[in-house]
Amino acid sequence: MPSIDETLGQYSELFILLAAMAFTVAFIAFCWDLATSSKTIRAVENRLAEQHAEQKVPATVGGGAGPAAGATADIAVADESMDYAGERRNAARIGVAVSVLGAIILAAGVISRGIAAHRVPWGNMYEFCTTGALVVAVVYLLTLIKKDLRFLGSFVIGLVVIMLCAAAIGFPTPVAHLVPALQSYWLVIHVSVAVIASSLFTLTFSMSVLQLLQANREARAGQPDRLAFMRLAPSALTLENVAYRINAVAFVLWTFTLMAGAIWAEKAWGRYWGWDTKEVWTFVIWVVYAGYLHARATRGWTGTRAAWLSIVGYLCVIFNFSIVNVFFSGLHSYSGLQ
Repeated sequence: MPSIDETLGQYSELFILLAAMAFTVAFIAFCWDLATSSKTIRAVENRLAEQHAEQKVPATVGGGAGPAAGATADIAVADESMDYAGERRNAARIGVAVSVLGAIILAAGVISRGIAAHRVPWGNMYEFCTTGALVVAVVYLLTLIKKDLRFLGSFVIGLVVIMLCAAAIGFPTPVAHLVPALQSYWLVIHVSVAVIASSLFTLTFSMSVLQLLQANREARAGQPDRLAFMRLAPSALTLENVAYRINAVAFVLWTFTLMAGAIWAEKAWGRYWGWDTKEVWTFVIWVVYAGYLHARATRGWTGTRAAWLSIVGYLCVIFNFSIVNVFFSGLHSYSGLQ
């Protein structure tokens, strides 16, 4: 007869599997929205171009003069404030709704895991992945209340799916007690802030990738548009500015993560810094993002250079979480993998 903790652990795994399926559906819906919306925009532009040639009237998408201007009132095109002019975004609405459902199910999985383990559920890579995926999804959904970032859905929710698949396939770990060094209230402080910072870095990574795509598209103005779906996203400059602001907040959180980790290390091992591999890479991430903020604010590193710095910073986060945890031994070897 399985114990209550074992039963909760099994339910947790089931919830996380169901959440992964829900987010996969949401990812498909967001991708479908990009595909269908971009085709609709292109068809309208072609029709407007034909009418412009026949009637000699201005042809603009999302409004403008001439009898054809009203034909585009229902097309979702992002402006500089990241708001959409149109309303016919059924696939995007489905994506958001299913993402909310997935977040609720995932929250149930994370909470039941914590109850089963009698601790906060982020003591190993499996738990960090699932909790991180939950925070990414929740932060994204909360952001949608203020800004219409549905164009980011396929990228952000896609990363959430990857995180959940990595947890279930790459880092499966049964419910277990923490190693002695982790049995501290600093686990809640240090790791929770690290999860939030990493989640914000995930959002800015998505924006930086989109910024590069949008910048390339803007540079090819007047040529055949191969990235029609990017018409749903704001300009490269807008994406860069928003990513910069979020990175600034995430950098403050990561600075606190570094400081809290040092304090925790002193309490656990009697020293603030020991050049452990995990400590070194945490500092490397801090240096990269500090360089990004400094270069953009004082050295004029804008555009694609700023985007690439942001991407490099996130790749360092991924390296620190995956490669360092799995292949490097040290005091921070808490992956939970056998």
